[in-house]
Amino acid sequence: MQVWPGAAYPLGATFDGRGTNFALFTESATAVTLCLVEDSRVEVRVPLTEVDGYIWHGYLPGIAPGQRYGYRVVGPYKPSAGHRFNPNKFLLDPYAKTVEGSIEWGQALFSYSLEDPRRRDDSDSFPGMMSAVVIDPTFDWQDDRPPKTPYHDTVIYEAHVKGLTMLHPDVPEQLRGTYAGLGHPSIVAHLQKLGVTAVELMPVQQFIHDGQLRERGLSNYWGYSTVGFFAPHNAYASAPDAVSAVTEFKTMVRTLHKAGIEVILDVVYNHTGEGNHLGPTISFRGIDNASYYRLDEFRPEFYVDYTGTGNSLNVRTPHVLQLIMDSLRYWVTEMHVDGFRFDLAAALARQFYEVDRLSGFFDLVQQDPIVSQVKLIAEPWDLGPGGYQVGNFPPGWSEWNGKYRDTIRDFWRGEPSTLGEFASRLTGSSDLYEHSGRRPMASINFLTAHDGFTLADLVAYNRKHNEANGESNADGESNNRSWNGGVEGATDDPAILRLRSRRQRSLIATLLLSQGIPMILHGDELGRTQHGNNNAYAQDSELSWVNWESADNDLLDFTAAVSRLRAAHPTFHRRRFFSGRPVQQPDGGQVPDVVWLKPYGTPMEPVDWTQGTELALGMYLNGSGIRCSDLTGSQMTDSDFILCFNAGAEPRKFTLPPNRYAPRWELALDTSMEVTATGAIAGGALEVPSHTLLVLREPGTVVHAEDHNDEPLLL
Repeated sequence: MQVWPGAAYPLGATFDGRGTNFALFTESATAVTLCLVEDSRVEVRVPLTEVDGYIWHGYLPGIAPGQRYGYRVVGPYKPSAGHRFNPNKFLLDPYAKTVEGSIEWGQALFSYSLEDPRRRDDSDSFPGMMSAVVIDPTFDWQDDRPPKTPYHDTVIYEAHVKGLTMLHPDVPEQLRGTYAGLGHPSIVAHLQKLGVTAVELMPVQQFIHDGQLRERGLSNYWGYSTVGFFAPHNAYASAPDAVSAVTEFKTMVRTLHKAGIEVILDVVYNHTGEGNHLGPTISFRGIDNASYYRLDEFRPEFYVDYTGTGNSLNVRTPHVLQLIMDSLRYWVTEMHVDGFRFDLAAALARQFYEVDRLSGFFDLVQQDPIVSQVKLIAEPWDLGPGGYQVGNFPPGWSEWNGKYRDTIRDFWRGEPSTLGEFASRLTGSSDLYEHSGRRPMASINFLTAHDGFTLADLVAYNRKHNEANGESNADGESNNRSWNGGVEGATDDPAILRLRSRRQRSLIATLLLSQGIPMILHGDELGRTQHGNNNAYAQDSELSWVNWESADNDLLDFTAAVSRLRAAHPTFHRRRFFSGRPVQQPDGGQVPDVVWLKPYGTPMEPVDWTQGTELALGMYLNGSGIRCSDLTGSQMTDSDFILCFNAGAEPRKFTLPPNRYAPRWELALDTSMEVTATGAIAGGALEVPSHTLLVLREPGTVVHAEDHNDEPLLL
């Protein structure tokens, strides 16, 4: 077989129309062999002899898309020094663009003897390994354009490709659980009904299923066990061939873009699926363990673990940073995704030991002309010391706001002494983000996510019920900040069911009407339950899938209505934090942009925020002077609103302040579904039921915008 020298860049397998260039980084290896896989699972081994800057490379004329391949790498096998080379192990290319097959667990996947870890195992892993596949990158994107939805208009929907689509009756059976299923018109229509502008997909980069889960009859449903940072997970493709995964993913993105919906990927660059020192040798460990992984400084046979998975990628080395940045750019430029949510992002900021917002990773992202321009969302914690970093990520980043989740849950379950922080979270958490020059959109507001209770379970369970995971209910979070309403789990009591429904509506309305970016967990709008399981990472079953047949359609309609209210009124998604200072009114008066009210209708005083037993609060939102554009200096005039929150167990009377123009307010939203009044006399009183949020709107106003010359602007 002809082998030309080829080039050291780009890494991976690159088809140019005549042949394919192969390039692999390994610093400590002494030899690298490219293994071409034939139909009969026979290898054709091709030694790569060209080496530039630790990149081993070669060009093979005639090698075309569809060719399966892997590597065997020779070097020292000395775990005590951090080296685990073993040429008997067939290795996946870290830059594989798509992957065929899955791994078969057994002794051959491990470089040591399972009976005696001190002995090296030389059995051949090839028969049980997956293969990388050469692809043709060309695709008819037609007129695809990224929606580029402004941050302040964004509504995120966290979704699992399989879980969202597997039980949908209108999705053809062969498309359920796939990228094509996610792009099906019925799913798109549902997202549009909710006003969703972006889907945040749980891991779709190629991952593996842990052997220990297989032994328990479970699988890695969530997918946080990546082995291929460039390849779309092949099991989510409806067609059996590996190349179809790429085409089908791109088609899904193109379809969602046409519907005005962005695609954000949940990415896992903090660790890989190879686990700890007793894990399998699938890719990085056998290619260059000491370069790819963060090893214990004093005992290099062990791994530093900030992630709880057994290993951490070594983001202190230039080639690991290059891998991450190359992967991010690839998903933007070639796969057309619109942003990323970084799992356990604090681990990426550990330049040395502590989390460092000035680490090399953030420097690279900041200066990158492609990656810096898409949506960047951090899960701002990891499991290492000092890993909880909410509010500490640099400008340009948004964060999952764990403090928002905890505070809103506490308020609506009736915890005392929550008013002050509740008000801060409603208004965009300026205490967390304003100091770094960021705006309310730095806060990704969420009440539930894949990790934890669903919304329906949040109001139905006091305790986790994870017995199905096979870990004696020891896994998962125990402090859920939930309240079951009086009965644990399922009940036929109509009073408790009404209470739970009301609390779900109050939580959803609070989420969508808070300043910042709301994120809805898939199925919450349908009343999805996991029957109290708050750690369904291994539950690839109807326990985790969205059950469309049993959907709470009333809750769906309510959620869609609140989303429309948010979208129609910039008051609820401002670009800047509230100042509390007076704003010029159309009638010449001046009123603050936000006023906090006691139920008696008078402004809150400093002492009122420390009243630990108070669970009722009013919020006046001034619709004038909302900044529309920094370029033109334009401003919007919206309706005024009053939000009345009552998290207590009894109804509360709220006295309403005078309205600027009219003697009445109109009722825009009622989470109790019990208030029948269409309006209330200014200065009068309105009874707010227990566990209820009422939204009152200034009647007869429309949203309009004017620039500095008072000329109309198109919104």
